[in-house]
Amino acid sequence: MVLMLLSVFMVGWFIPETARIPVSGATAADWHPQSFWHYPWGRSGTHKGIDIFAAKGTAALAATDGLVISTGFDSLGGNYVLLLGAKWRFHYYAHLQSIDTSSGDWLKAGSVLGKVGDSGNAQGKPPHLHYQIQTIFPQWAQYQAHQPQAWKKLFYINPNQFLTQRKAS
Repeated sequence: MVLMLLSVFMVGWFIPETARIPVSGATAADWHPQSFWHYPWGRSGTHKGIDIFAAKGTAALAATDGLVISTGFDSLGGNYVLLLGAKWRFHYYAHLQSIDTSSGDWLKAGSVLGKVGDSGNAQGKPPHLHYQIQTIFPQWAQYQAHQPQAWKKLFYINPNQFLTQRKAS
C-alpha cells in the first residue's frame, strides 16, 4: 500500500508540465504583470493570481493538462473550476460566465473549461478570468517577511511567470 501511494505521488512530478494562456486569443498584454500578490486587494488581502481581461463569453482554456477536481460557485470567485496539474499544482479559474467541464474530467492544455465572465465579486467589473496556481509544497525562495501574508505566498506560484517564462501559446 505504501509503495502504491509513493508511486502515485511520484507520478505527479514526472508528468510534463505545459503552459498555455488560459483565455482564447489572449496575450500577455491582456493582464497586468505586477498584479500577482498586489496589496491591498479586497477581502482576500492580496491578489493571489492574475486577471486576464477578455470579452464576456470568450473561451476559458485549461492552462495545462490536468484532472478537474472541483467545479462550482463561491461568493468571491463566482463560477470556478479547480484543476490538478503536474507537480501537484492546483490551477484555479474564476469569475466564469459558464462552466463547460465536470469534476473527474481529464483536460488537455487548451481544452475549453468555461467562458470568461464577471461572476462572484467581479460582478459589475470588466469581464475577466482570474487565474491562480497553488502548490502543496512551500516555495521557500518566495518568502519575503516584509510582504503582507508572506507565509501564504510560499504556497502560490506567480501565474505571470508560469505563463511567460514557458513561452505559453
